Amino acid sequence: MKKVTVIVSILLFSILRFQPFVSSSPLLYGNQVYEESSGESRNLNQEHEHAPEVHCSRERSRVASKVIEEYLTPFVEKENYQLSRKCRLHPENDMFRDQEEHRIYLDRNEWRCGYCKKSFREEKFLDQHLDNRHCNLLNLSHGKCLADLCGALHCDAVTNSKSSRSKCNPAAAARNRHLCESLADSCFPISGGLSASRLHELFLHQFCDAHSCSGKHKPFSRGGKGQGSFFRLAAGALILVLLPVFYLFIYLIQCDMNGRTQDLRRISKSGWKAKPS
Repeated sequence: MKKVTVIVSILLFSILRFQPFVSSSPLLYGNQVYEESSGESRNLNQEHEHAPEVHCSRERSRVASKVIEEYLTPFVEKENYQLSRKCRLHPENDMFRDQEEHRIYLDRNEWRCGYCKKSFREEKFLDQHLDNRHCNLLNLSHGKCLADLCGALHCDAVTNSKSSRSKCNPAAAARNRHLCESLADSCFPISGGLSASRLHELFLHQFCDAHSCSGKHKPFSRGGKGQGSFFRLAAGALILVLLPVFYLFIYLIQCDMNGRTQDLRRISKSGWKAKPS
Protein backbone atom coordinates (compact mmCIF):
# COMPACT_ATOMS: atom_id res chain seq x y z
CA MET A 1 0.00 0.00 0.00
CA LYS A 2 2.85 2.32 0.80
CA LYS A 3 4.42 1.59 -2.58
CA VAL A 4 1.21 2.51 -4.39
CA THR A 5 0.99 5.77 -2.43
CA VAL A 6 4.58 6.64 -3.28
CA ILE A 7 4.06 5.88 -7.00
CA VAL A 8 0.89 8.02 -7.14
CA SER A 9 2.68 10.87 -5.40
CA ILE A 10 5.55 10.71 -7.88
CA LEU A 11 3.14 10.75 -10.84
CA LEU A 12 1.23 13.73 -9.46
CA PHE A 13 4.46 15.60 -8.81
CA SER A 14 5.65 14.91 -12.39
CA ILE A 15 2.35 16.07 -13.88
CA LEU A 16 2.43 19.31 -11.89
CA ARG A 17 5.98 20.04 -13.01
CA PHE A 18 5.19 19.22 -16.65
CA GLN A 19 2.02 21.37 -16.84
CA PRO A 20 3.73 24.81 -17.20
CA PHE A 21 5.87 23.44 -19.98
CA VAL A 22 2.83 22.07 -21.80
CA SER A 23 0.95 25.36 -21.46
CA SER A 24 3.84 27.27 -23.01
CA SER A 25 4.60 24.76 -25.73
CA PRO A 26 4.16 26.27 -29.21
CA LEU A 27 3.41 22.84 -30.67
CA LEU A 28 0.25 22.46 -28.63
CA TYR A 29 -0.98 26.03 -28.61
CA GLY A 30 -1.02 27.39 -32.14
CA ASN A 31 -2.88 30.52 -31.13
CA GLN A 32 -0.03 31.66 -28.95
CA VAL A 33 2.45 31.06 -31.77
CA TYR A 34 0.27 33.20 -34.00
CA GLU A 35 0.18 35.95 -31.44
CA GLU A 36 3.94 35.91 -31.04
CA SER A 37 4.55 35.89 -34.80
CA SER A 38 2.09 38.71 -35.44
CA GLY A 39 3.67 41.45 -33.36
CA GLU A 40 2.25 44.20 -35.53
CA SER A 41 -1.33 43.00 -35.06
CA ARG A 42 -0.76 42.77 -31.33
CA ASN A 43 0.63 46.30 -31.24
CA LEU A 44 -2.38 47.63 -33.15
CA ASN A 45 -4.71 45.90 -30.71
CA GLN A 46 -2.81 47.36 -27.77
CA GLU A 47 -2.97 50.82 -29.33
CA HIS A 48 -6.68 50.40 -29.84
CA GLU A 49 -7.07 49.44 -26.19
CA HIS A 50 -5.20 52.57 -25.10
CA ALA A 51 -7.03 54.85 -27.56
CA PRO A 52 -9.51 57.22 -25.90
CA GLU A 53 -13.19 56.49 -26.46
CA VAL A 54 -14.53 59.02 -28.95
CA HIS A 55 -18.30 59.50 -29.18
CA CYS A 56 -18.21 61.35 -32.49
CA SER A 57 -18.59 60.03 -36.02
CA ARG A 58 -15.61 60.85 -38.21
CA GLU A 59 -17.62 60.19 -41.38
CA ARG A 60 -20.52 62.49 -40.49
CA SER A 61 -18.12 65.16 -39.23
CA ARG A 62 -16.44 64.98 -42.62
CA VAL A 63 -19.79 65.47 -44.37
CA ALA A 64 -20.66 68.42 -42.12
CA SER A 65 -17.30 70.03 -42.90
CA LYS A 66 -17.95 69.54 -46.62
CA VAL A 67 -21.39 71.17 -46.33
CA ILE A 68 -19.90 74.19 -44.55
CA GLU A 69 -17.15 74.51 -47.15
CA GLU A 70 -19.50 74.19 -50.12
CA TYR A 71 -22.62 76.05 -49.04
CA LEU A 72 -21.51 78.58 -46.43
CA THR A 73 -17.81 79.46 -46.70
CA PRO A 74 -18.10 81.13 -50.17
CA PHE A 75 -20.65 83.60 -48.81
CA VAL A 76 -18.64 84.24 -45.64
CA GLU A 77 -15.53 84.95 -47.72
CA LYS A 78 -17.51 87.22 -50.04
CA GLU A 79 -18.60 89.29 -47.05
CA ASN A 80 -15.03 89.20 -45.68
CA TYR A 81 -16.55 88.10 -42.37
CA GLN A 82 -14.52 86.51 -39.56
CA LEU A 83 -16.27 83.74 -37.66
CA SER A 84 -15.94 83.85 -33.90
CA ARG A 85 -14.17 81.00 -32.12
CA LYS A 86 -17.37 80.58 -30.12
CA CYS A 87 -19.22 79.70 -33.33
CA ARG A 88 -19.53 75.94 -33.63
CA LEU A 89 -19.08 76.26 -37.38
CA HIS A 90 -15.56 77.63 -36.94
CA PRO A 91 -12.97 75.29 -38.54
CA GLU A 92 -11.11 74.92 -35.25
CA ASN A 93 -14.23 73.48 -33.61
CA ASP A 94 -13.70 70.18 -35.41
CA MET A 95 -11.89 67.54 -33.37
CA PHE A 96 -10.75 65.76 -36.55
CA ARG A 97 -9.47 68.87 -38.31
CA ASP A 98 -5.74 68.28 -37.84
CA GLN A 99 -6.02 64.62 -38.79
CA GLU A 100 -8.13 65.43 -41.85
CA GLU A 101 -5.45 67.83 -43.04
CA HIS A 102 -2.93 64.97 -42.86
CA ARG A 103 -4.95 62.55 -45.01
CA ILE A 104 -3.17 62.38 -48.36
CA TYR A 105 -4.97 60.98 -51.41
CA LEU A 106 -2.52 59.68 -54.01
CA ASP A 107 -4.55 57.29 -56.10
CA ARG A 108 -7.79 55.33 -56.05
CA ASN A 109 -5.99 52.52 -54.26
CA GLU A 110 -3.47 54.51 -52.27
CA TRP A 111 -3.94 56.77 -49.27
CA ARG A 112 -1.11 58.03 -47.09
CA CYS A 113 -0.83 59.21 -43.51
CA GLY A 114 0.76 62.65 -43.41
CA TYR A 115 2.19 62.00 -39.94
CA CYS A 116 4.13 58.76 -40.40
CA LYS A 117 3.95 58.42 -44.24
CA LYS A 118 2.40 54.96 -44.02
CA SER A 119 0.34 53.96 -47.08
CA PHE A 120 -3.06 52.25 -47.23
CA ARG A 121 -5.10 50.76 -50.04
CA GLU A 122 -8.45 52.00 -48.75
CA GLU A 123 -9.61 55.14 -47.02
CA LYS A 124 -11.26 53.23 -44.18
CA PHE A 125 -7.94 51.64 -43.22
CA LEU A 126 -6.33 55.07 -43.05
CA ASP A 127 -9.17 56.23 -40.77
CA GLN A 128 -8.61 53.22 -38.51
CA HIS A 129 -4.90 53.98 -38.45
CA LEU A 130 -5.56 57.58 -37.42
CA ASP A 131 -7.92 56.41 -34.70
CA ASN A 132 -5.37 53.96 -33.32
CA ARG A 133 -1.95 55.50 -33.89
CA HIS A 134 -2.60 59.25 -33.78
CA CYS A 135 -5.52 59.53 -31.37
CA ASN A 136 -3.43 61.86 -29.21
CA LEU A 137 -3.88 64.57 -31.86
CA LEU A 138 -7.67 64.71 -31.47
CA ASN A 139 -9.18 67.81 -29.93
CA LEU A 140 -11.54 66.22 -27.42
CA SER A 141 -12.83 69.48 -25.95
CA HIS A 142 -16.54 69.89 -25.42
CA GLY A 143 -18.50 71.04 -28.47
CA LYS A 144 -15.87 69.94 -31.01
CA CYS A 145 -17.98 67.30 -32.75
CA LEU A 146 -19.24 68.60 -36.10
CA ALA A 147 -21.33 65.45 -36.52
CA ASP A 148 -23.67 66.83 -33.85
CA LEU A 149 -24.60 69.62 -36.30
CA CYS A 150 -25.50 67.29 -39.17
CA GLY A 151 -29.21 67.58 -38.43
CA ALA A 152 -29.13 71.35 -38.85
CA LEU A 153 -26.80 71.24 -41.88
CA HIS A 154 -28.73 68.63 -43.91
CA CYS A 155 -25.90 66.09 -44.08
CA ASP A 156 -28.33 63.37 -45.13
CA ALA A 157 -29.36 65.39 -48.17
CA VAL A 158 -25.72 65.53 -49.28
CA THR A 159 -25.06 61.83 -48.76
CA ASN A 160 -28.48 60.85 -50.22
CA SER A 161 -29.07 58.58 -47.24
CA LYS A 162 -32.34 56.78 -46.56
CA SER A 163 -33.23 59.12 -43.70
CA SER A 164 -33.41 62.07 -46.11
CA ARG A 165 -35.97 60.18 -48.22
CA SER A 166 -38.02 58.87 -45.31
CA LYS A 167 -41.26 60.37 -44.10
CA CYS A 168 -40.81 63.73 -42.44
CA ASN A 169 -40.92 63.74 -38.65
CA PRO A 170 -42.34 67.07 -37.37
CA ALA A 171 -40.64 66.74 -33.98
CA ALA A 172 -37.23 66.05 -35.55
CA ALA A 173 -37.72 68.91 -38.01
CA ALA A 174 -38.54 71.27 -35.14
CA ARG A 175 -35.42 70.20 -33.20
CA ASN A 176 -33.20 70.66 -36.24
CA ARG A 177 -34.72 74.04 -37.00
CA HIS A 178 -34.12 75.18 -33.40
CA LEU A 179 -30.47 74.05 -33.61
CA CYS A 180 -30.13 75.74 -37.00
CA GLU A 181 -31.52 79.05 -35.75
CA SER A 182 -29.27 78.94 -32.69
CA LEU A 183 -26.27 78.54 -35.02
CA ALA A 184 -27.44 81.55 -37.03
CA ASP A 185 -27.80 83.64 -33.86
CA SER A 186 -24.43 82.68 -32.38
CA CYS A 187 -22.35 82.74 -35.57
CA PHE A 188 -23.98 85.70 -37.31
CA PRO A 189 -25.56 87.93 -34.66
CA ILE A 190 -27.75 90.66 -36.12
CA SER A 191 -26.09 93.17 -33.82
CA GLY A 192 -22.72 92.33 -35.39
CA GLY A 193 -23.07 94.71 -38.30
CA LEU A 194 -24.31 94.73 -41.88
CA SER A 195 -22.28 91.70 -43.01
CA ALA A 196 -23.41 89.65 -40.04
CA SER A 197 -27.04 90.59 -40.69
CA ARG A 198 -26.81 89.57 -44.35
CA LEU A 199 -25.16 86.27 -43.45
CA HIS A 200 -27.75 85.67 -40.73
CA GLU A 201 -30.54 85.99 -43.28
CA LEU A 202 -28.67 83.88 -45.80
CA PHE A 203 -28.09 81.12 -43.24
CA LEU A 204 -31.79 81.01 -42.44
CA HIS A 205 -32.70 80.69 -46.12
CA GLN A 206 -29.83 78.33 -46.92
CA PHE A 207 -30.33 75.87 -44.07
CA CYS A 208 -33.10 76.64 -41.57
CA ASP A 209 -36.14 77.22 -43.80
CA ALA A 210 -35.90 73.69 -45.18
CA HIS A 211 -36.51 72.18 -41.73
CA SER A 212 -40.22 71.84 -42.30
CA CYS A 213 -42.53 69.05 -43.39
CA SER A 214 -44.37 71.33 -45.82
CA GLY A 215 -41.82 70.74 -48.58
CA LYS A 216 -41.95 74.36 -49.73
CA HIS A 217 -38.26 75.03 -49.16
CA LYS A 218 -35.26 72.99 -50.24
CA PRO A 219 -31.87 73.02 -48.51
CA PHE A 220 -29.08 75.10 -50.05
CA SER A 221 -31.55 77.31 -51.93
CA ARG A 222 -28.88 80.00 -52.36
CA GLY A 223 -26.54 77.61 -54.13
CA GLY A 224 -22.93 76.87 -53.31
CA LYS A 225 -19.36 76.90 -54.51
CA GLY A 226 -19.83 74.11 -57.03
CA GLN A 227 -23.03 75.58 -58.46
CA GLY A 228 -21.49 79.05 -58.70
CA SER A 229 -18.58 77.78 -60.76
CA PHE A 230 -21.00 75.83 -62.97
CA PHE A 231 -23.10 78.91 -63.64
CA ARG A 232 -19.99 80.95 -64.40
CA LEU A 233 -18.82 78.28 -66.81
CA ALA A 234 -22.24 78.12 -68.48
CA ALA A 235 -22.38 81.92 -68.75
CA GLY A 236 -18.90 82.00 -70.31
CA ALA A 237 -19.87 79.34 -72.84
CA LEU A 238 -23.07 81.20 -73.69
CA ILE A 239 -21.15 84.42 -74.24
CA LEU A 240 -18.69 82.67 -76.54
CA VAL A 241 -21.59 81.29 -78.59
CA LEU A 242 -23.60 84.52 -78.76
CA LEU A 243 -20.69 86.88 -79.40
CA PRO A 244 -20.08 85.74 -83.02
CA VAL A 245 -23.82 85.86 -83.64
CA PHE A 246 -23.92 89.43 -82.35
CA TYR A 247 -21.03 90.51 -84.59
CA LEU A 248 -22.66 88.77 -87.57
CA PHE A 249 -25.88 90.61 -86.86
CA ILE A 250 -24.03 93.95 -86.71
CA TYR A 251 -22.21 93.10 -89.96
CA LEU A 252 -25.47 92.29 -91.77
CA ILE A 253 -27.05 95.54 -90.55
CA GLN A 254 -24.06 97.53 -91.79
CA CYS A 255 -24.15 95.74 -95.15
CA ASP A 256 -27.85 96.46 -95.47
CA MET A 257 -27.35 100.12 -94.57
CA ASN A 258 -24.48 100.42 -97.08
CA GLY A 259 -26.66 98.84 -99.76
CA ARG A 260 -29.47 101.26 -99.09
CA THR A 261 -27.08 104.20 -99.16
CA GLN A 262 -25.77 103.15 -102.56
CA ASP A 263 -29.32 102.75 -103.86
CA LEU A 264 -30.20 106.25 -102.68
CA ARG A 265 -27.13 107.62 -104.40
CA ARG A 266 -28.08 105.93 -107.68
CA ILE A 267 -31.62 107.25 -107.43
CA SER A 268 -30.43 110.76 -106.70
CA LYS A 269 -27.93 110.69 -109.60
CA SER A 270 -30.50 109.38 -112.03
CA GLY A 271 -32.92 112.07 -110.88
CA TRP A 272 -30.42 114.79 -111.57
CA LYS A 273 -29.67 113.43 -115.07
CA ALA A 274 -33.35 113.19 -116.00
CA LYS A 275 -34.03 116.82 -115.09
CA PRO A 276 -34.08 119.12 -118.22
CA SER A 277 -31.48 121.81 -118.42
